[in-house]
Amino acid sequence: MALRAAWTSSAYPSRTTGRTAARSRQRAAEVLAIGRWGFDAATVDDEDKSSSSASSSVELRRVPGAVEEVDESSKKVQRDLSSLPKPLSVTDLSACPSHCSNVRVAYQGVPGAFSEAAALKAYPQCEAVPCDQFEAAFKAVELWLVDKAVLPIENSLGGSIHRNYDLLLRHRLHIVGEVQLAVNHCLLGLPGVRKEELKRVLSHPQALSQCENTLAKLGVIRESVDDTAGAAQFVAANGLRDAGAVASARAAEIYGLNILAEGIQDDSDNITRFLILAREPIIPRTDKPFKTSIVFTLEEGPGVIFKALAVFALREINLTKIESRPQRKRPLRVVDDSNSGSAKYFDYLFYIDFEASMADPRAQNALSHLQEFATFLRVLGCYPMDSA
Repeated sequence: MALRAAWTSSAYPSRTTGRTAARSRQRAAEVLAIGRWGFDAATVDDEDKSSSSASSSVELRRVPGAVEEVDESSKKVQRDLSSLPKPLSVTDLSACPSHCSNVRVAYQGVPGAFSEAAALKAYPQCEAVPCDQFEAAFKAVELWLVDKAVLPIENSLGGSIHRNYDLLLRHRLHIVGEVQLAVNHCLLGLPGVRKEELKRVLSHPQALSQCENTLAKLGVIRESVDDTAGAAQFVAANGLRDAGAVASARAAEIYGLNILAEGIQDDSDNITRFLILAREPIIPRTDKPFKTSIVFTLEEGPGVIFKALAVFALREINLTKIESRPQRKRPLRVVDDSNSGSAKYFDYLFYIDFEASMADPRAQNALSHLQEFATFLRVLGCYPMDSA
């Protein structure tokens, strides 16, 4: 495939001052605004086109939610949940009112979710907008229904959230920030219920896996739902006295549940990293620590991954994250070998985060070097690091 370099090493020497530095920052901004590094993204993921056409036909409307009481004995512990915002879905989205002045930030889940807490940490005065699925949050930003989206990308115990890595490539949003949130899981139940009485516990699969030891000691059945706060809402709305939920203390307050146990995660240092997504990139700077996220593919061959990583090591750029995902459209690659015939290999996308701003000539030269043997390269975002 013919490669078209957006920048070259000669265009950005290692030392830049005055007007050259200004041009360097301007060129970095231009590349981030394009959202890719001089390569045609359609060669990697054909779903981009279908995603764009699908999003343009979405009907925009909002239906306020309501909760129906199902058990007379549970009326005392149920609250009127109809005032809570109903999560947006891909086919049920609402346009932002013209008088909306606050920053609107989408997150996956319902009120009380840890993603909502991350959104409020990033934008304390924002209007947090719940979405039922990750993709609904992406589309809400693309359709100008919200300004930003805050979505989890990795957890210190559960690892990467692969779905969001796939959605980063499919959609044309830019990473403009990150948030690290300490996650404190609580075991919740209806008032008057003891944890020994629970037969099953509901929560998000990641939350259940992070509390494996505690739940194993209780001997309960684990049931997966879309998010932690949604589990708490379900237990409260249906008056389930034999079921508990793993969720936040805020979810217990919102849905009228008791905290039966606090801090039940297997490791007290339980941190989730969230990405902040927007329609437009931010201008890279060098006056504060920045991080850059990229995705690329490589040809099959000996030492090719070593060569890709070496472009950063040669310039003393620290890598903070490496993730590989099979290409969804072309998961297998057939390679002919004269000695052993043909062989099939997985064709991978490589996601890398590194500590450098795109306004830094080291980063520009590293990516110019990488594009010499990368078949596809795209800058997902350049953004300030969260040191909190």
